[in-house]
Amino acid sequence: MDTAFTFEPGRDHTYAGHPECPDRLRILESMLGTVAAQRVEARPATRNEITRIHSGSLLGSLLEACARGEAIIDLAPTYVRRASFESALRAAGGTLECARLVLNGEARNAFAIVRPPGHHAEPDRAMGFCLLNNVAVAAASALENGARRVAIVDYDAHHGNGTQAAFLHDSRVGYLSTHQWGIYPGTGWLEEAPDARARIVNVPLPALSGDLTYRQVLDEVIRPFIRRFDPDLLLVSAGFDAHWNDPITSLGLSTAGFHHLSLGLVELAEETCRGRIVFVLEGGYEPVNVANGAIAVFAALTGESFDDPGDVAQHKEPDAGERLAAVRALHRF
Repeated sequence: MDTAFTFEPGRDHTYAGHPECPDRLRILESMLGTVAAQRVEARPATRNEITRIHSGSLLGSLLEACARGEAIIDLAPTYVRRASFESALRAAGGTLECARLVLNGEARNAFAIVRPPGHHAEPDRAMGFCLLNNVAVAAASALENGARRVAIVDYDAHHGNGTQAAFLHDSRVGYLSTHQWGIYPGTGWLEEAPDARARIVNVPLPALSGDLTYRQVLDEVIRPFIRRFDPDLLLVSAGFDAHWNDPITSLGLSTAGFHHLSLGLVELAEETCRGRIVFVLEGGYEPVNVANGAIAVFAALTGESFDDPGDVAQHKEPDAGERLAAVRALHRF
């Protein structure tokens, strides 16, 4: 097949009034029948697959918390209920299946539409709406199954502290995060990970950074990062909370901006790793934005035409030139 996708909406993982909920995917689900991609079913991830990233103590504490029933487990707030552990295993399993298909050549590329999201979950801690780190688990599995190097690009509005922590000392994995500076979780400083220059790259952006800024980031930072790292597989933490009217963040991307960024990443995968790329859903808390952003990703993956909804931000973008110059200087891009 050309493009594959999994859809694991975690319908039983829900908490009244919480922004990370099944309703995030309601509009997108109604549109999936129109995409030029094949849906594949996925099994829950196994304990062995999960413990390539997460400690047994984390799994034990999550199981206990879920068994006790509905509860808030951190200040984000992150929640669990009885069905949450199974939902998290299925989200990780859906991501694993997409990565397996692409790495084995059974699909050209793929999109794991899963929840709960994962990039905040650290090896020993669930946090930030995330229980298990789907992208990190898939990267570890790819390395276990023949990949020499895996690159991860994270364009969620929040820094993926969990993904960075998982691979802080693993030279086989490159991680680049673009994120709004000054919001949760407070990590992702420019000069973090000093022993992993050009391998762990943080691009903290000012609020209201949008389409123009992300074009610069793609050309000036992401392209040299991917080309230098030369991965066998590219994973993308796709967070549509970078849209300008997301209810909990303040960046400035439009749907066209997501398409341009995603198309650039697909082109980089074609250039460096035989087109092997997997997008994985992270945040995004306005259902229309999530639906439009995901359809834009599918257009990039399949080569189908992109129908721009014209949802361009009306504010003026800040000048991020000095910040991007600092990133390039630090990592010698």
